[in-house]
Amino acid sequence: MSDRLSAGMAVRRAVLGDAHVDRAEAAKTEFDAPFQTLITETAWGTLWADDTISRRERSMLTLALLAATGNFEEIPMHIRACTNTGASAQDVMQALMHVAVYAGVPKANHAIKLAKQTYAEMEAER
Repeated sequence: MSDRLSAGMAVRRAVLGDAHVDRAEAAKTEFDAPFQTLITETAWGTLWADDTISRRERSMLTLALLAATGNFEEIPMHIRACTNTGASAQDVMQALMHVAVYAGVPKANHAIKLAKQTYAEMEAER
């Protein structure tokens, strides 16, 4: 295992949680293994592993970028990750309000809906 892959897996587990990563690893096949290695090395082992900005800030940026680009399917996963990165619900709302102003109200509105649903699920799970 490369250093970036090892570092990426450690950061991925710290941010997303062992249960999430274990499920993703169990679902990995020969077909998508190269893609899983790519994202673990680049997104987690290079970008998220860098300490130039905090994981809290990375969570806020990631959520804003997902919403702004209409990649809504990963928003719930990253909302859940906020419990491990220190980004509060207020931080998330600020990031999504930036999306409304700079990328469009409909995108922010949908992301807020997903965030509210995810926070409600998380509360019910406690």
